[in-house]
Amino acid sequence: MEREVNEIAVGLDIGTTKIVAMVGKYNEYGKMEVLGIGKSKSLGVHRGVVNNITQTIQSIQQAIQEAESVSGLKINDVTVGIAGQHIRSLQHSDYITRPNADAVIDEDDIDKLCNQVHKLVMLPGEEILHVLPQEYKVDGQAEIKEPVGMYGGRLEANFHVVVGQVTSIRNIGRCVKSAGLELSDVTLEPLASANAVLSQEEKEAGVALIDIGGGTTDLAIFKDGIIRHTAVIPFGGNVITEDIKEGCSIIEKQAELLKIKFGSAWPGENKDNEIVSIPGLRGREPKEITLKNLSKIIHARVVEIVEQVFLEIKNYGHESPKKKLIAGIVLTGGGSQLNHLKQLVEYITGMDTRIGYPNEHLAGNSDSETTSPMYATAVGLVMDGLIHIKKQKKISEKEPVVSVQSKRQPETATIDDDITIEEEDPRVDLKPRKNILEKWTEKFKEFLDNAE
Repeated sequence: MEREVNEIAVGLDIGTTKIVAMVGKYNEYGKMEVLGIGKSKSLGVHRGVVNNITQTIQSIQQAIQEAESVSGLKINDVTVGIAGQHIRSLQHSDYITRPNADAVIDEDDIDKLCNQVHKLVMLPGEEILHVLPQEYKVDGQAEIKEPVGMYGGRLEANFHVVVGQVTSIRNIGRCVKSAGLELSDVTLEPLASANAVLSQEEKEAGVALIDIGGGTTDLAIFKDGIIRHTAVIPFGGNVITEDIKEGCSIIEKQAELLKIKFGSAWPGENKDNEIVSIPGLRGREPKEITLKNLSKIIHARVVEIVEQVFLEIKNYGHESPKKKLIAGIVLTGGGSQLNHLKQLVEYITGMDTRIGYPNEHLAGNSDSETTSPMYATAVGLVMDGLIHIKKQKKISEKEPVVSVQSKRQPETATIDDDITIEEEDPRVDLKPRKNILEKWTEKFKEFLDNAE
């Protein structure tokens, strides 16, 4: 059983309305099998940012306990998603001049270039989270996706830089650690959702993923298989509920139920005589609400959210032929389940739209609850966790191979001989290269440990 436990990952999605802990592993067909889900009401989070440490810790523990009892496994470490209204992104170009143009470009040159971007001066209290290279230029030759192994004196790149507030991120780390858990990996939530619901073809063709959560709406734009733009809009399903509560003078619980059961983003769908009766508080008269009014309230707020997202898509420049999003828009998250939302988004943006279900990588026997758009981020986080475990395993498997190689050296070899053999040995490249996100995760963990 021990071997299997090593290949099990846990995703922890700390959202504004709910906290989800999902346990998963790969089955024999390479698909993800969900072993258990635990969820709890998120009490200490507002618009993706922790505003009550104690309540958040309790909610995390509750979700983890439920996931443990369903899966029958003890959970020690989790892959956590980071989002929130403090996340913003910017485009940046940078270059390095290499001292020796006759040597080929290697991983160290790319690291040097990325580290240079990490030194950008940010606003007070902000820190760079991800530095994602878009494409490279070598000596003025553009549109190079992989410069390693090429000759060149000047290495240039365009970067997509994701920035967030230090305190908000530190608080999430603190909550996870205080709940008795280890951080095995950290991922930006729009990226996790994208992994769960988008196909590689869509990412290549150009697609905008809109994840409508409770407190925030996340946007991730892909083109040519590379993430091009991310944004977090500080509105989500909760503001719609709030509007219904105010507009119909009812309590929040009733407003949420009304939205889920009868809500529609398209007012023309409801007839004037369709009425819902809501029981009054403590013996008061029941309230009668027309569905037409309800959908008008919802429509007004949804249009505002969609227009904000569409503005971000325009900022990315989707109207230019090179940046065209051929695959259109994919809606996911709990808010995407609102009736007629797909039609409204198509009407406002004029782009093809579909609802994204996280069943792309899930095992065929997964229940309908797991494949709901509500759990897209959690599924993506588990997938990231599993990929991380696989990479770690590969590294530990390949390390002995390199040591066997060194044992074959003749005993008479001097230290200098060893060095030249190391340089020329083609097998040195056996170790998988760490991608930018993995390097960032390591830095982030160090940052959290220092913050304790």
